[in-house]
Amino acid sequence: MQLYHQFFCPHSRFVRLVLAEYGIEAALTEEHEWKRRPEFLALNPAGTVPVLVDETLAVPGASVIAEYLDESYGSQVADKRLMPAASNERVEVRRLMTWFNSKFFNDVSEHIAREKIWKRYMRPGEGGGPPDSFVIRAARANIAEHLRYLGWLAKTRKWIAGEKLTYADLAAAAHLSTCDYLGDVPWSEDENAKNWYAKIKSRPSFRALLSETIPGLPPAASYTNLDF
Repeated sequence: MQLYHQFFCPHSRFVRLVLAEYGIEAALTEEHEWKRRPEFLALNPAGTVPVLVDETLAVPGASVIAEYLDESYGSQVADKRLMPAASNERVEVRRLMTWFNSKFFNDVSEHIAREKIWKRYMRPGEGGGPPDSFVIRAARANIAEHLRYLGWLAKTRKWIAGEKLTYADLAAAAHLSTCDYLGDVPWSEDENAKNWYAKIKSRPSFRALLSETIPGLPPAASYTNLDF
């Protein structure tokens, strides 16, 4: 398999966590969306990452990839399957996966990543330039509300969608990991959310993400600390 991804893209990180949890190896190819490469657009006309290529099949988008991997490999991993068998439980996993991959992304992680990371690598004509402090402040204001909701889920359930680790947990963790690298997660806002994140980032699947750094932009002190 080959995964076209973008550094510190939350959606790409989500797919990488899923692959790691399932023990599936994939070659990583970094793709800068803003370059609009014709070869990449042939794989995904939307021009967005991640895209997973399995032999000759190109699977675009985090949620589509998650469903594809569940359908293709979920039955082979028994109790480690990241999508439950019961219909009502699957609905809840999909709801929360969408919450983080869409709502949290639109409210928080896209803005944090774009303004603080990706704009460093963009030319002015591609949207590059200095970070917009107004956008960053708005994203920081939004994250507190999301963190309280996550904390409520973590308090009332073993994992955020129920009794087992699912795609919902990995989606939430992927988006938070990008913000956490930059020190933009107010963990003091909710102790339950903090404890849940400490639990999930201690998993072996998280090691590769925690080992990555951005040249000239070191991670926040708590990023690699499992007992932060």
